[in-house]
Amino acid sequence: MSVLVVTGTGTEIGKTVSTAAVAAAALARGRSVAVLKPAQTGLTEGEPGDAAEVARLAGAVTLLELARYPEPLAPATAARRAGRPPVRPHEVAEAAEKLAAEHDLVLVEGAGGLLVRFDETGATLADAARLLGAPVLVVAHAGLGTLNATTLTTEALRARGLECPGVVIGSWPAAADLASRCNVADLPDSSGVPLLGAIPQGAPALPPADFRAQAPGWLAPRLDGSWDATRLAA
Repeated sequence: MSVLVVTGTGTEIGKTVSTAAVAAAALARGRSVAVLKPAQTGLTEGEPGDAAEVARLAGAVTLLELARYPEPLAPATAARRAGRPPVRPHEVAEAAEKLAAEHDLVLVEGAGGLLVRFDETGATLADAARLLGAPVLVVAHAGLGTLNATTLTTEALRARGLECPGVVIGSWPAAADLASRCNVADLPDSSGVPLLGAIPQGAPALPPADFRAQAPGWLAPRLDGSWDATRLAA
């Protein structure tokens, strides 16, 4: 994979820390990595955004943010209210392709979920992934309700002819409840794609050096890691 799109089943479910973990694992394998954030919302100029957080945790990555809107809203709504141009899928694809020409891996982190609108036409991250022909990694919640949300996302990807290599749990609780433990087995059956990792709760608070050292252990071999889902289930 030279370009990997990262989406989620919703907001605040661990997309940024999962992106950082994938970046850190790739860097540990000696791969060069770029991180593209098409639309950063909820921040003003000068404030560190999601891409900067990935760099803080993962290390030496190339960062590119295409647009920033101050209100914490869907990109299309935030752009309209700010009176600024929206981000278009072709702009995302063109930027990712340029980065891919100079890097081994380009991670494109979306905003919110897969079908959150980028512009007034209803274009989404899925449209950018289609233009790129890129696989889409899904970051999901660990607990109750995640089976439905994750399955809806993977079905939407399949309906659009997009590849989904798997699902990463964005925040695995230190004391997992029954639903979370059962979901380790049920998520692959429900979503139709494998579980490719689980990021421990509190990972963003680790010192960056510890985050980078531990990240490969949170991700499956397909994401340059050594994680095994059977260990998590146990």
